[in-house]
Amino acid sequence: MRMRDFDIVFSGLSLGEHQFLYNLNDTFFTLYDYTEHSKLKATAEVTLHKHNTFLELNFKVKGEIEVVCDRSSELFMQKIKNSFGLMVKFGEAYDDTDDENLILPQGEYQVNIAQYLFELVVLAIPTKNIHPDVKSGKISLDYQVEEEPEEENKDPRWDKLKDLLN
Repeated sequence: MRMRDFDIVFSGLSLGEHQFLYNLNDTFFTLYDYTEHSKLKATAEVTLHKHNTFLELNFKVKGEIEVVCDRSSELFMQKIKNSFGLMVKFGEAYDDTDDENLILPQGEYQVNIAQYLFELVVLAIPTKNIHPDVKSGKISLDYQVEEEPEEENKDPRWDKLKDLLN
């Protein structure tokens, strides 16, 4: 997989809607030296709607990725799903400072969408991952919640202060 595999050449396309499909896997992550997660198996669908003076891009990603359970430390495949819309306009210079609008220089004939797909996948991964077997009780956790020990040597003065609260 190469960065140019994600170039969409729009100059020869007719006005209207066009579909692009991408199969994403771990080699996609190598484009960004991303090693935090692995075993990516996802499909990205990109819909380009070409207008006379601008482009609309709609991204959808769906699939799964291997993550570590935050409770049991077991690896499991987490389902991911995300979508995003982008307006592509034309101006004097390239400008990607706005998350929802991309300005390409006049005369540009293609747009590379790899960065948008990468962010879409990474942002689809939940911040907290709980293995389905932990939720169902099939995986038991090895730790017990310790109960707070009873205070044997209570100072009676504290009881008097607690009475003031009531």
